Amino acid sequence: MDSYVAARKFPGSSMLLARGGREVFHYTTGHRDVENQLPFTRDTIARIYSMTKPITSVAVMMLAERGLFHLDAPVSEFIPAFAAMRALVPGAANIDQTEPCATPTLHQLLTHTAGLSYMFNPGLLGQAMTEQKAEFRPDRGPLEGMADLVASLPLAFHPGSRWEYSVAIDILGRVVEVVSGQTLAEFFQENIFDPLGMKETGFSVPKRAIDRFASLYTPLAGNEMAINSQEKSDETLRLADQAAGSAYLNASTYSGGSGLVGSIDDYMRFIEMLRCGGARKGHRLLSPKTLDFMMRNHLPGDIASMGPTSFAEQPMTGMGFGLGGSVILDPARTRAAGSVGDFSWGGMGSTYFWIDRKHDLSAVFFTQLSPSSSYPARPQLKALVHGALIK
Repeated sequence: MDSYVAARKFPGSSMLLARGGREVFHYTTGHRDVENQLPFTRDTIARIYSMTKPITSVAVMMLAERGLFHLDAPVSEFIPAFAAMRALVPGAANIDQTEPCATPTLHQLLTHTAGLSYMFNPGLLGQAMTEQKAEFRPDRGPLEGMADLVASLPLAFHPGSRWEYSVAIDILGRVVEVVSGQTLAEFFQENIFDPLGMKETGFSVPKRAIDRFASLYTPLAGNEMAINSQEKSDETLRLADQAAGSAYLNASTYSGGSGLVGSIDDYMRFIEMLRCGGARKGHRLLSPKTLDFMMRNHLPGDIASMGPTSFAEQPMTGMGFGLGGSVILDPARTRAAGSVGDFSWGGMGSTYFWIDRKHDLSAVFFTQLSPSSSYPARPQLKALVHGALIK
């Protein structure tokens, strides 16, 4: 961690490890605000971006446990704009070359096999999303309009045929709103954050924590979200989103895929609930059977067999996908330290978590550098932790 800060790869960072529910390591280094030399502290508030996805996935499964829908239900049952979908034909040269296809199911959305995409992904759909500004940034307004905008575009492929990282979990956030009758922020607060004591997590930075909110940095010359960009800046820590003027101070879009900010201790509370089978300190969110179901591989094989061989500096060989995160099928094939069954995911700001149930281990890493593909920090971090395990 210190070496990354000294080399100006990360502005600052924080690491928290728990084993068997007991904290065994914590360390912080560097700055949350490089320009003003403000330290990165344990209570620094960070953008967790795609580490929002496991929380939204838990919300979906809480509603499923109540019998309010089944996972094979088409998303059009909840968002009518997704009826009569079309997908790009194989080898399409423009966005209008489409053919009729099935409507994605909730399960396909959960597993990123629905045919949706992201603006930063290569291909026609990513380009069309950029042109239409189909991006769930914190200042884009209510989810209803954003979900309908995504539904107006064709799918990149027929649902179930491939894996592609996408805004699918944002669409599920809208499903949670429709089914629960609450905004996603309200549902999270009442059903997840309050029971787990996550007092500093939300779509907007809590007012009491504004002075602890970190700025975001990038080594890129252009868009900090462009994970495939080779256009490097002369400054490895170029300011991308200053804390003082960030849209996260007052978000209008409750992005279930990437919208939350929070503290490292709050996120540890969440993943400890996952590790413990759906409950923490007397508050049960899900049954152990549901959590075990979520942490299984839901793909026919590994991610690489259905699409990309790597994503955000990590190999997708030997890596499956559950509901809300990746699942290690074979550590040797991932070429990184780990245990079979490790459940993990990260965020665009280079944050990362993993749960190793074999070793009763929960790990959370926070920093604020985008994109997360900039450096191989995640496998290096896991190697350090596994190197310290002697039993």
